[in-house]
Amino acid sequence: MFYYQLRNELWKLFGKKRTYIGFGICLLAEAINILLFRYAHNPRRYLVRHLELMGYSSDKYITNLTMATSVLVPVAFVLLPLYVALVGGDLMAKEAEDGTLRMILARPISRLRLVTIKWLAGAIFSILLALVLGGFGILFASFFFPSGGLFALLPLDGLFSIFNEAEGWQHYAAATLALSANAITIMGLAWMFSCCNVKPAAATILALSVVLTSRVIQEIPYFHDWQAWFITYHLSLWMRTFQQPVPLGDIAQSLSILLGFNFTFFIIGSSIFQMRDIKS
Repeated sequence: MFYYQLRNELWKLFGKKRTYIGFGICLLAEAINILLFRYAHNPRRYLVRHLELMGYSSDKYITNLTMATSVLVPVAFVLLPLYVALVGGDLMAKEAEDGTLRMILARPISRLRLVTIKWLAGAIFSILLALVLGGFGILFASFFFPSGGLFALLPLDGLFSIFNEAEGWQHYAAATLALSANAITIMGLAWMFSCCNVKPAAATILALSVVLTSRVIQEIPYFHDWQAWFITYHLSLWMRTFQQPVPLGDIAQSLSILLGFNFTFFIIGSSIFQMRDIKS
């Protein structure tokens, strides 16, 4: 029965047109950025200058992998959190707003099973969105740029890495998978607020406010030594897959902390929902 209930929840989630807004806008943003890199001189010249300063050939590293990585960074920072938070904020609060929550609970299903199914549906959406972003970026970039090595430049994080083609594919795939952990955590935070007696928009705004506040405080130089205490530091674990060498210990630590965050969000959200008076 759990499988059928989860399948029906996914059918309902992906049957809504607004579910696809995130896919459409994120893919459009990636396509526009790749086209700008291809036909506008200034963005590509910025990468070429950094490569030449380090003594590398731009012909070898201005490739599909490099362009896909370059456009994935801003989308993952801005658009991905927005749309997974929108879905997470809708999962529970939208049922209450539409007046369907009491009808759902009238069936022989516990509240714990309901919140679990809702959370799993949101997690599957988050994983799919992250994988589609990574897959579409490399696919679309392949139409305009040749295959080759990977040049990863993240100035804000002081990251500059060069990989050959085989290594580049491995690091890009690892970053895409790690981005799924980022998406699930932000969705889970919005889902937790959605379990409260609030509107879907309020749950989304609260989740984004927590993430943005953490990011702002983390970037203040006075708090740089404390950055490991902020959730956004661990949400950025996917970017550390582009470091040389890859800090496997730091990534494993961030993954375990994000797992703890997700477990905490689930416990708090489900406890709040258990105590809610649905009949009023």
